[in-house]
Amino acid sequence: MLRLPENLSSTQTPHSGYHWDNSDRRFFEGWYYRVTLPQEKQTFAFMYSIEDPVGGKPYSGGAAQILGPNDEYLLRTFPDVNRFWASSDVLALGHWGKTELESQPLYLLPEEFTSYIQSGYQATATLNQGIIHDPGSGNYCRWEYDIQPVYYWGDKASIQQSTAGWVSFLQLFEPGWQILVAHALASGWIDWNGKRYEFTDAPAYSEKNWGGAFPEKWFWLNCNSFDSEPDLALTAGGGRRGVLWWMESVAMVGLHYQGKFYEFVPWNSQVSWNIQPWGKWEMHARNSQYEIELTGTTDLPGTELRAPTENGLMFACRDTMQGKLTLELRELNGIQSKTILKATSNLCGLETGGGPWDSSWQND
Repeated sequence: MLRLPENLSSTQTPHSGYHWDNSDRRFFEGWYYRVTLPQEKQTFAFMYSIEDPVGGKPYSGGAAQILGPNDEYLLRTFPDVNRFWASSDVLALGHWGKTELESQPLYLLPEEFTSYIQSGYQATATLNQGIIHDPGSGNYCRWEYDIQPVYYWGDKASIQQSTAGWVSFLQLFEPGWQILVAHALASGWIDWNGKRYEFTDAPAYSEKNWGGAFPEKWFWLNCNSFDSEPDLALTAGGGRRGVLWWMESVAMVGLHYQGKFYEFVPWNSQVSWNIQPWGKWEMHARNSQYEIELTGTTDLPGTELRAPTENGLMFACRDTMQGKLTLELRELNGIQSKTILKATSNLCGLETGGGPWDSSWQND
């Protein structure tokens, strides 16, 4: 029986658990954890994935990727799917690499993990811990921090929502996408190649995706570290993905601010976008009560990251964690509108993925 910490919250979002049904169909699941250090003006993003966990397939295996300070990159693969574990009920997963333990992989107390696991990771809704090395360069990262969720996905005092709405329960969409924790406070440390970052109540975030098919093309904006707005978290994105036997282009914007959730999704809003292949992300969304405008920009080249694809884990997207963002939220009242919020950040996550990206992608 899988041993899990007792403090995993019952208020977690739908889809927090592991989705694999033990079949041999093509399948992947990926998790994304991020912590931002405003004083350092840096972000660490941890990306965990498992593909074809049935084993014995061309792409069977797992990986841990880290996008670190100044968008530096670190990767470690874990080919043995039998050393991966995850809970189907709550957010909890891990993958053991180098260890002398012979037992079936499971959640370890943090001090046990430190003692016994020389390479690997474990993560829940309240903990992210691990260690990976790159044998070629000698670069490494070791990390352990606690997570105190503030916003999951929905109004603070209400039932938490599926990011893709109720139809995501029917698995019509491939892949599925769920924001797990829109905003949290992280406390702990990260050792990046010998430089130790210690932090208390740093902005943190997590999301996941899963399925048996892969998006053709996508974009993403994410930020919960704003100038003079500590109680603000934004996630926005869109893509072309499969729905049964056809492809559709969809996008959404979700904003948590002062205890309230502002949701702009295809079934309640008009969402438009103009995304350059790299450098500029513009979105506008409007429903019967509110409208929002977002502009993300960067002069940085970004870093190529791997993502699960039809052909396994491959370089498929480009990210920066040091994008600039401007945001304006307005309340509508007839032909009048009132600005509720204007906010800016220089620590926004920006991404484009898939393709082709020969020109800007617009949906008006």
